[in-house]
Amino acid sequence: MSARPPVLVDIKFNPEGVARVLKTAFADRGSINLADPANRDRDLGDVEYALLWKPDADLFQRAPNLKVIFSGGAGVDHIIGMGGLPEIPIVRFVDRSLTTRMSEWVVMQCLMHLRGQYAHDTHQRGREWAKFIAPEAAEVTVGVMGLGILGQDAVAKLKVMGFNVIGWSRTRKEIGGVETFDASELDSFLARTDILVGLLPLTPETTGFYDIGLFKKLRRGGALGQPVFINAGRGRSQVETDIVSAVREGTLGGASLDVFEVEPLASDNPLWDLENVFITPHDAAVSEENALFRHVEKQIARFERGEPLQFVVDCAAGY
Repeated sequence: MSARPPVLVDIKFNPEGVARVLKTAFADRGSINLADPANRDRDLGDVEYALLWKPDADLFQRAPNLKVIFSGGAGVDHIIGMGGLPEIPIVRFVDRSLTTRMSEWVVMQCLMHLRGQYAHDTHQRGREWAKFIAPEAAEVTVGVMGLGILGQDAVAKLKVMGFNVIGWSRTRKEIGGVETFDASELDSFLARTDILVGLLPLTPETTGFYDIGLFKKLRRGGALGQPVFINAGRGRSQVETDIVSAVREGTLGGASLDVFEVEPLASDNPLWDLENVFITPHDAAVSEENALFRHVEKQIARFERGEPLQFVVDCAAGY
């Protein structure tokens, strides 16, 4: 029996994949998977580390001696608002694979709007040979909101594709070759933006942030004609009724959404049927279980060697 207490795992996605990878993860200490009914009433008093994604509400009462909390994804809003949250480090999941997948999705969506993919799809279904003369990427300014690890990688990949790219964050970030804006310069940033890419964390300030007032400040009359909104950050940062009305009335020329206020998106939600709107089911950058568990193992090893943890969340800021 290992003298090291097992890692507590309470992850509400891909239960089969999690259970499979847990068979070989944390070999030096083992794990307790709360998705397994056999662990429903297990004593968690000796647990020191917890890997969580949308955990049970009573988790911190059941596991009162935690030393570190690891998020099962890049976001931590699903943990920070919980009752009884202990004052211990919370570590975000940062992984090359997750970052790359997110940038792939962002670049794909920007290119689909640039090249009129929705119109092409419509013409194909109607068996119409209808050519679309698209602008070049260099004629379009993509404004990326949120310049953390995901945002900076997306900026770099969009620049490779030839887009003019600018960036916004609450406090200014210095990125070589990219014009950046801070909170006080939001309107200036929006006025320059043809395609707005949302990669912001969910905080009280960003809840309901992408609304009709914001959409009306985006650049009009650019190479795309009407601005486009792309969001892969957090669903509760957007006001979906405003997206619907903005697309219908032409304030927005289209949108790409991977996150939603309520998930899964209801089958009768008007977003499904909007013209030039692409919907993906929150799978732009899914946490890959092998990489996630390796990340936690590495951080626990650092912690137990007395080295500082990486990717620790500022709970006051919310990310």
